[in-house]
Amino acid sequence: MRGPVAGRYAAALYEIALEKKDLPEQKNMVDVVEGELKAIEKIIEENSGLQRLLYHPQITPAAKKETLVKLFEGKITEVTGNFLALLVDRRRETYFADIVAEYIALANAGRNIVAAQITSAVELNDKEKADLNRIMGKLAGKKVQTSFTVDPSIIGGVVVRMGDKIIDGSVKTRLASMRESLKAIS
Repeated sequence: MRGPVAGRYAAALYEIALEKKDLPEQKNMVDVVEGELKAIEKIIEENSGLQRLLYHPQITPAAKKETLVKLFEGKITEVTGNFLALLVDRRRETYFADIVAEYIALANAGRNIVAAQITSAVELNDKEKADLNRIMGKLAGKKVQTSFTVDPSIIGGVVVRMGDKIIDGSVKTRLASMRESLKAIS
């Protein structure tokens, strides 16, 4: 249920942010809301007391909203503040991290950006990262926002996750495939 709930709330917030045009200095509300959501998510992540308060089913929505107002009043836009209040009223605050991830994905799609997670067996140098980023951009036909991780268990090569696609060029997968082929022969 997490995916559909997060998707609906993120889509609704994204539509509201797209419609808002009344920001000073020509700022984009989609970007502003994204920044605020990321900051709020980080604060919640780093504060176990706040997590207990927000996620506890017996604490009233009024008490939760009062705490959120004290924490964020004057620091976030009305759009984000109203959205947080709506989540609390509907008892959807436990979906917040998923909603943030969905919102970022929608915002990136609107900007023609796709996220790619590249995992390698060893740390890649800057040239290798730039080359992979360029190749991913050509494959996707969009601007690619890459993040890199190291996982020695893949032995060699790289594994790329871009959207719902996985390109597995790891030695580990090739060896497993070869093993299955040999089992089929014998």
